[in-house]
Amino acid sequence: MTDMPLTADLQSEIVELIPALRAFARTFHRNANDADDLVQETLTKALANLNQFDQGTRLKSWLFTIMRNTFCTKFRIAKREGPGAKKCISGDGVIPPPQEWTIRAKELEKACNLLPEPYRVMLEYVVIEGQSYDAAAEKFGCAVGTVKSRINRARQQLAARLDERGL
Repeated sequence: MTDMPLTADLQSEIVELIPALRAFARTFHRNANDADDLVQETLTKALANLNQFDQGTRLKSWLFTIMRNTFCTKFRIAKREGPGAKKCISGDGVIPPPQEWTIRAKELEKACNLLPEPYRVMLEYVVIEGQSYDAAAEKFGCAVGTVKSRINRARQQLAARLDERGL
C-alpha cells in the first residue's frame, strides 16, 4: 500500500464509476435518496482512505466492497438501535393507579351484599359464574323469565346504590 494522491486519471475513473455505484446501491435500497446517500458515503470513505487502494487492482471492486461493508455496518446498527424494537416503558403512557379499582371493587361487593338474597344469588350464578339463564332456571326451580327479571332488578339496584356515591 502506497500513499496515493488523487490524480486526474483516478479522479475521472471514480467519476465514471458513479453510475455503476448508484445502480449497485439500488440493490440495497429501493428509495433513490437512500441509495444516493449510500453512494455519497462510499465515495467519502474511498477518498478518505485512498492510500489503502492498491494500484493495479480494480477500483470498481474496491468501491463496491466499501459500499457493501458500509451498508452491512449501517444495517447492523439500525437493527440494534431500531425504534420500537423492544418494549420500552416510555411507550406505556399513563397507567391509572390500582387503588381506584380496589375501592370500586369493595364498593361493588358491599352493594352486592345489600341485595335481597334471590337477586344476589341469581346475579352471582349468571353474571359472575357465567352460567346460562336456562341453567339458572333449572338450578333455582323457576322460569327463565324470572331469572332475567331478578338479574335485571339486581343490576338496577346496584346501579342506583353505586350512583348515589357519585360513581
